[in-house]
Amino acid sequence: MVKRILIFFIVAYSPIVYAQNLDLLDDPEAAPVTEYAFATFKTNRVVNGHSVETVAKREFDFKISHRFGFVSGGFYDLFGLDQATMRIGGDYGITDNLNVGIGRSTVDKTYDGFVKYKFLKQSTGAKNIPVTAAWISHMGIATSKFTQPNRENQFSHRVHYTHQLLVARKFTEGLSVQLSPTLVHKNLVDSANLKNDILAVGIGVRQKLTNRTTLNLEYYYTLPSQLEENKTDVLSVGFDIETGGHVFQLFFTNSSGPFEKSFITDTKAKWLDGDIRFGFNIARVFNF
Repeated sequence: MVKRILIFFIVAYSPIVYAQNLDLLDDPEAAPVTEYAFATFKTNRVVNGHSVETVAKREFDFKISHRFGFVSGGFYDLFGLDQATMRIGGDYGITDNLNVGIGRSTVDKTYDGFVKYKFLKQSTGAKNIPVTAAWISHMGIATSKFTQPNRENQFSHRVHYTHQLLVARKFTEGLSVQLSPTLVHKNLVDSANLKNDILAVGIGVRQKLTNRTTLNLEYYYTLPSQLEENKTDVLSVGFDIETGGHVFQLFFTNSSGPFEKSFITDTKAKWLDGDIRFGFNIARVFNF
């Protein structure tokens, strides 16, 4: 008798179970999910310039940046450690994708600030987006004394602007590449023959070495006939080392400038002449 009752219920409810399984197949939640790329770069700087990474909401990324003198100075200058330029500042996450930042540099005693917005995220699955993209607008104000005090100097002459489109793709777990079309605007230039608007294109490459270290390469190419003859492009090679809440960036570069206008348009030293500087960035993230 018990067996007959069990058989009855199995036969009676099997169409319902089958129908429920069909409903699960039609359930949009059972459809392919979107998987986003993460850690395209280890921090929000490639070396000198910004990466597509942003600080999370209500986090403050405190940064100290140093660029020393030429390594070729030898032991007398302690391989460049006797001279240094520095920037201290930080990035704050208003949202996960919208950041603001401020800083102060010893280069021309410059105060700077920026707004950065990530508007695309590389993803696969339900959304297939091939790249991550962000926009950054930066403004700097030099507060050092004017080099020509007898000229009619104005406050606007102290100001410069930088606008960048950052586009990056994480090709593999270890390899990421970023392109950074850049416009630098100087309100004041040294000669009427020079342009106020300077166009450049940056490329950044990140290769993962271990779970906590990466090798980074960064180069900014400035379009011809825009800078003085004694100016050159900036090339930087470095390592990122992650230690819990800190990321150390150790690198070699031919620029002393820790902000865009300085390292893109004002670099004079050349790698082929042995004019190489050692530098580092230290980042510490605080949650609020």
